[in-house]
Amino acid sequence: MRSKGKVSPTAANRDKIDSAYWGRRRENLIRSGRLARHLDNGGRGQRMEIYPVDQAHVPEARRRSTLSQRTLTVRYIWGDLVDAWAKKDADTIDEIWDDVITDLDSDYGAHAYVSSVGING
Repeated sequence: MRSKGKVSPTAANRDKIDSAYWGRRRENLIRSGRLARHLDNGGRGQRMEIYPVDQAHVPEARRRSTLSQRTLTVRYIWGDLVDAWAKKDADTIDEIWDDVITDLDSDYGAHAYVSSVGING
């Protein structure tokens, strides 16, 4: 679209630019080690909020009892997690996730699959 000598990218090109920007930002945060250091927080870790999977589409008879959001402090996994994320290594991420949720004790199985995870930091 041109107007008085100015050019604006199309919506499709804006999406491509946005995707390229966030992809490069992710790579830079990983490569620099900044993301892992931030999440490790000097060995103090970060608080993680775990939101259980949405059971709205699960038949009533198959639903788990009421699942609640859980919060825990996660330490010492961040370097390995960021590396696995950078390599898109889903198997290692799953192993790390299993280690994280073992701290939930009886809620372990209820949080093996989640709708989202929030990191406070």
